[in-house]
Amino acid sequence: MSLKKIVITGAPGTGKTVVIDGLESNGYYCFHEIIRTMTAQAKATGSKKAQVTNPLAFVDDPLKFNQLLLQGRLTHFKEADNLDSPVAFFDRGMPDVLAYMDYFKQSYDKDFKNVCKQNRYDAVFIMPPWKEIYVSDNERLETFIEAEQLHKNLVNTYKSFGYTPISVPKTSIDVRISYILKQLKHI
Repeated sequence: MSLKKIVITGAPGTGKTVVIDGLESNGYYCFHEIIRTMTAQAKATGSKKAQVTNPLAFVDDPLKFNQLLLQGRLTHFKEADNLDSPVAFFDRGMPDVLAYMDYFKQSYDKDFKNVCKQNRYDAVFIMPPWKEIYVSDNERLETFIEAEQLHKNLVNTYKSFGYTPISVPKTSIDVRISYILKQLKHI
C-alpha cells in the first residue's frame, strides 16, 4: 500500500482545522498543526514586543522558532511513513513556513528550501480566505486583509516547489471533506 501524504493549508481562519478534525472523525489519520501551541508558548514565555500580527514578535530568536517549526513538520512527515494507512493528512506543510517567512520579510538559508524540495507531499489542498467565517483569537493574530495576502504567499510558495494547490470550495464542512476525498481518487 502506497501512502499518500496530503496537505490541508490556507491562511488563518479558513476552516483548515475544522476540516482536519472532520477527516479525523471519519477515520483518517491527521497530523495537527503545531504553530498554535508554539505561538501560545512563545507569548507566555517570550518577549512582549509591540507588533502583534506576527507570532515571531513574541520570540527572541525568530530564525530558531522557524527552524523548530520546520523540524516539527518534517518530523510529522517522516512519522507518516510508519502508518498503516493509505492516506495521511497534514494541517499545514513544510512550505507554509517559507510562505510566512516571506510574508514577514525574514531571511532563511537554502536548508529551508532543501527540506521542502526533498520531502514531497502527494497533493496540496488550499482553503481560500472566507470573510464570513474569519475570527481572530489569541493564537490567530492576523487581520482578514493580512490573511488574504498570506493566502497569495501560500499559493505562490507551493507553486514554486512544483505543486498545483487544489482550491477547496467555500461551503459546509461535510461538503468540503467530501470534495477533498473525491479529489483524492485522482491523485
